[in-house]
Amino acid sequence: MNRRHLLQSTALAASCLLLAPHSHAQDFPPARPVTLVVGFAAGGAADAAARLIAKKLGENIGQSVIVDNKAGAGGNIAHQQVASGPADGSMLLLGSIGPLTIAPHVMKVRYDPFKDLAPVSGGVNFPNVLVVHKGAGVTTLAEFVALAKRKPGAVDFASTGAGSASHLAGELFNQRAGVEMVHVPYKGGAPALQDLLGERVTSYFAAPPTAMPQVEAGKLLPLATTGATRPAYLPGIPTVAESGYPGFEALNWYAFVAPGKTPAPILDRWNLEIVKVLNDPGVKDALNKHGLTPQPTTRAELTAFMRKEDAKWSAIVRERKITAD
Repeated sequence: MNRRHLLQSTALAASCLLLAPHSHAQDFPPARPVTLVVGFAAGGAADAAARLIAKKLGENIGQSVIVDNKAGAGGNIAHQQVASGPADGSMLLLGSIGPLTIAPHVMKVRYDPFKDLAPVSGGVNFPNVLVVHKGAGVTTLAEFVALAKRKPGAVDFASTGAGSASHLAGELFNQRAGVEMVHVPYKGGAPALQDLLGERVTSYFAAPPTAMPQVEAGKLLPLATTGATRPAYLPGIPTVAESGYPGFEALNWYAFVAPGKTPAPILDRWNLEIVKVLNDPGVKDALNKHGLTPQPTTRAELTAFMRKEDAKWSAIVRERKITAD
């Protein structure tokens, strides 16, 4: 009897181990609406991408996916919220280059991007566009640099927050061009754009979805893009690299992450669903029209990419002695 009982117990334990991953998978989609947190104000590139993707995700999984804008501190408030959020698959974050790979080297943050947040999939990437208001009196990058050198400390640039991609793009340009533009941080792309249009700040390394409607309306002047090559949707704007600064590249990107303790089977399922959406022809077309390039990845690929970006930008932070002040 004892031997039979032992065999039965062993079989039951093995069955539980085999079924455990599937129990997590059966929790998908979550019973409650899914929250997709965005660390920037409505109207910017992150918000545009999140809303396009969230709509299709909701349709595919048969559950509401609600975009929640938590602006502030260059996106770090949102990242902290998700790092301590529910790990049941009901919360995702459209994380960004700044809080994930730059801010931890610039300021004290209350989360570890590689421990408290779990990579799910790449999202979108794009170059920034250096734009100026029409009152700046410049039409080319060379003229802009000449202005900055002629009036040290008088030329400033907006960003979506200290430690954000637009901040580091400006600091990298300061380094390469030998100028000292003054950094002016905002809580997102929309408020930065508003002050640029009001000529309260000189320039802005802006996301294409934020800047290009104003460029096309004749309200802002584009000087250069920050990618290695000209994007297909902006063929008429030269890159910083081809304008006298070879090798200059500062891509912006957003990626999907979840609370760090989210079970692997749920993370795998979210990866499957997000990659499916990013490969959807209609979604790809809509994102491309906003100047955003889909970047679906495996979870492992995203982890490796984040590690590489972390190393790159931490070196710039040290060299430029960048702080949150």
